[in-house]
Amino acid sequence: MSKPEVAELPVLQDGDVVPCCPPITAGELSQADAEKMAAMFKALSDPVRLRLFSKIASHPGGEACVCDIADVGVSQPTVSHHLKKLREAGLLTSERRGTWVYYQVAPSVVAAMAAMLDLRG
Repeated sequence: MSKPEVAELPVLQDGDVVPCCPPITAGELSQADAEKMAAMFKALSDPVRLRLFSKIASHPGGEACVCDIADVGVSQPTVSHHLKKLREAGLLTSERRGTWVYYQVAPSVVAAMAAMLDLRG
């Protein structure tokens, strides 16, 4: 049994976070902000998408080839569909290298989601 590798995720500085919306405690969300945030949370509400998102975030180097993350109990076309939904929600970025596509978690978006839910703000 091998020891799992720990992925080092980038450390964000305050200037790196692109706020999508004000903190939830700052006041009522606008219709546009609510729709944007709902799309992100909806994308993560599916167990397969959440597993894919977790596999990518925890993969060594913070990025993963689609060939490395496809084992989530569904067919390859279904994996591609879920990755597309995560990309459309702005949670992942992708880059084609030859015949493979590599995915990364969009750190500023995830940090902005966390900042929106921060009750201390």
